[in-house]
Amino acid sequence: MPRVKRGVTAGHRHKKVLNLTEGHKGTKRTLYRRAHESMMKSLWYAYRDRRDRKRDMRRLWITRINAGARLGGMTYGRFINGLKKAGVTIDRKILAELAVHDSSTFTRLVETAKAAG
Repeated sequence: MPRVKRGVTAGHRHKKVLNLTEGHKGTKRTLYRRAHESMMKSLWYAYRDRRDRKRDMRRLWITRINAGARLGGMTYGRFINGLKKAGVTIDRKILAELAVHDSSTFTRLVETAKAAG
């Protein structure tokens, strides 16, 4: 069986890891072993936080909708319940945009929810 020299392969792998850790501090970006640990941790944070971002955005939308609904004299829960009873199927992302940028339309939605609920 022929002998395999692995310097080139390992070099490519090391270079890839060190490029991924640009911006990290100290030896976490210069020494391969520390950089690999740092890279693995950062990739795990990225994976986890992609899911957390979805939760955070929904929480923000609900806060904005609640603020808009309270200006119309309703709570968030009664507002959403009224919209469901009225058959309005607008998701929370769009409702939050309406609450922030188009208050007249949102006020009409609040009135619709009041009438249905």
